[in-house]
Amino acid sequence: MKGYVFLTIAIVSEIFGTSMLKASEVFTKFWPSVAFIVGFSLAFYSLSLAMQSIPLNVAYAIWSGVGTALTALISILIWKERISIQGAIGIILIIAGVVLLNFNKSALH
Repeated sequence: MKGYVFLTIAIVSEIFGTSMLKASEVFTKFWPSVAFIVGFSLAFYSLSLAMQSIPLNVAYAIWSGVGTALTALISILIWKERISIQGAIGIILIIAGVVLLNFNKSALH
């Protein structure tokens, strides 16, 4: 259970870092650039802690899949970016993959 707490922190930190990367405007804004570095540092540290109790294949798939899906959602809601039908279907498939991976109990132990 503790591993999933660290994995959640890793996901949230990665999403924050990615949003700050956009806000930094190619590292021309100081504080968003610093926030990007902090976000990704915390994300990778938390991911490493999560992998002490969650297998690599599960932890990384969840981290990257959920991070990608939520980052796409944030890009639509906060940054007002558009998404195509194909992009939306792709995100749905990513989420479905994460769900299926979590149903595979043998991969979790």
